Amino acid sequence: MKKWYGGALVASLFMLLVLRYVVMKNPVEESYLMNPFSSNATNPLEWVHITGSPTVQYPVNASQVISVDAIAFSLFAQRNLSEGEQQSLFTWNLLKNLINHSHVLPNGVEAIKEAGSAWNSLMALVQEKKLGYANDNSSKKAKEKQCPHFLNKMNATEPDKSDYKLRVPCGLTQGSSITIIGIPNGLLGDFRIDLTGEALPGEPDPPIILHYNVRLHGDKMTEDPVIVQNTWTIAHDWGEEDRCPPSTPDNNRKVDELDQCIKLVSKDDNRTVSPHSHGSRKSSVGLQGVKYFPFKHGSLFVATLRVGSEGIQMTVDGKHITSFAYRETLEPWLVSEVRISGDLKLISVLASGLPTSEDSDLTVNLEALKAIPLSHQMPVDLFIGVFSTANNFKRRMALRRTWMQYPEVRSGTVAVRFLVGMHKNQIVNEELWNEARTYGDIQLMPFVDYYSLITWKTLAICTFGTEVVSAKFVMKTDDDAFLRVGEVVASLSRISMTRGLLYGLINSDSQPHRSTDSKWFISPEEWSEEKYPPWAHGPGYVVSYDIAKAVYNRFNEGRLKMFKLEDVAMGIWIDDMKKEGLEVRYEKEERIFTEGCKDGYVIAHYQGPREMMCLWQKLQETKRARCCGDP
Repeated sequence: MKKWYGGALVASLFMLLVLRYVVMKNPVEESYLMNPFSSNATNPLEWVHITGSPTVQYPVNASQVISVDAIAFSLFAQRNLSEGEQQSLFTWNLLKNLINHSHVLPNGVEAIKEAGSAWNSLMALVQEKKLGYANDNSSKKAKEKQCPHFLNKMNATEPDKSDYKLRVPCGLTQGSSITIIGIPNGLLGDFRIDLTGEALPGEPDPPIILHYNVRLHGDKMTEDPVIVQNTWTIAHDWGEEDRCPPSTPDNNRKVDELDQCIKLVSKDDNRTVSPHSHGSRKSSVGLQGVKYFPFKHGSLFVATLRVGSEGIQMTVDGKHITSFAYRETLEPWLVSEVRISGDLKLISVLASGLPTSEDSDLTVNLEALKAIPLSHQMPVDLFIGVFSTANNFKRRMALRRTWMQYPEVRSGTVAVRFLVGMHKNQIVNEELWNEARTYGDIQLMPFVDYYSLITWKTLAICTFGTEVVSAKFVMKTDDDAFLRVGEVVASLSRISMTRGLLYGLINSDSQPHRSTDSKWFISPEEWSEEKYPPWAHGPGYVVSYDIAKAVYNRFNEGRLKMFKLEDVAMGIWIDDMKKEGLEVRYEKEERIFTEGCKDGYVIAHYQGPREMMCLWQKLQETKRARCCGDP
């Protein structure tokens, strides 16, 4: 009996130590296969209601009130950081007023709240390492926590389990893919593939970035086989279904220049099958009413979901089947898990092309890739801010090896910085922090990187370009844009305008997209006029110092209209300045190509890391702006 009591006492003490360790450290889940409803611990300050403080409401649960003081404490408290570490926070510390304007843009409140939690977790880890809490296995754990390039599982079907879950620790990025090999079986052969994100604090279920539902025997709308794609969030429930075949023949849009749904052909008369057609007969073993459908009961298939720039594409046995456009706040970097369920014998799952950072210990010519330190003695002619998301490691490395090697950049007369928001995943934030310390060219943003908030990054570019450095010109570009820096500098010199300048591919006759299906949908409440003022397309534009400075000042004065389309927003801001007396020169650059590459480009958009390296090599060899498809 004494032995039993002694054992119980030891076990109790051990559990208390474990609980204390978990509370103090909040470690990231080690396994990629995990409970889908688990979520990271949050900073308790975020949920404290401080009487008398201005507050913002979190829309999911009105009973939970976030104190502005608590958020500010989480994001902007003094930290024990070295001078080198603080370099990535120059802009961060100048954006405190975002908290007071967080409700203006969609998801602003959530983005700042989530950033506070992510930042606290990251800083706790940084301080832990500095204090030497990491044990002898720290290097091993670091490798385990590193973002993997690929994940795979053979013989994935497990007994006594109705579904399968594959943890994707660092999200997806353009070019990532999920390949599934399986056989529809069971009574119906219906199955589902869900790409889910992380559940927010207080939420029982995570958001679904893509719900891919294969119904071999139809549903309430049709007796024919159908694929249904959708999204789900706790705030908005299920979205509008994308059906393949579509409900109406005209409702077949293009996503990444690919059909939202291929044409499924009727067996009888080669007509496009309507989901309301009753000409087919249901069968317990197969598809009798359709000549071609990519999935069949009892037949092996190889299906690949591939992440594009506008949406997610599905190919089956090498044939394009469907496309699904991203929906607001449901973006690929948010994906944390793949769930597969239903009547399916799952043979294997492979996730490839996943975002992963480069090991700096193995990087060739590392010093040549680091940013030139800023100096008050060396004036900056042009500051270039590059929009990037946290897990776009490969894109940033491609830029460092290509156009960021221009002599103007390496001499320091042109400064380049990546503007990167926080990620909801701690592993990604750890790697981002290490990358920022290594290369010195990242400016962290005090919010989570939702697409609806990219205008905040435009503000951040103007802030860095005028308050951190005092650049003559300030430029915005993207991490998938190849930029001929020397030609931009030469063009600005030829223009010889240092005030009131907007240089880029100017659009002077555009209207708001009123269709809710559009990625750029704008409601009359957001913009009531029939046309926008002149604006420059987002892959690359330049403003003079006075415009960038005015943007920063107006924001702090509460006079800057926040608009979710960042390039149009800059046009709106400049138009407001023009109404107040600023003489503006709109300089149109026709050599900025927004949809790819053409010979003679100044900017070529939608270029992946391989294309970046190819374009740079052609420039070095031929001294001409030739695209990579050319001989």
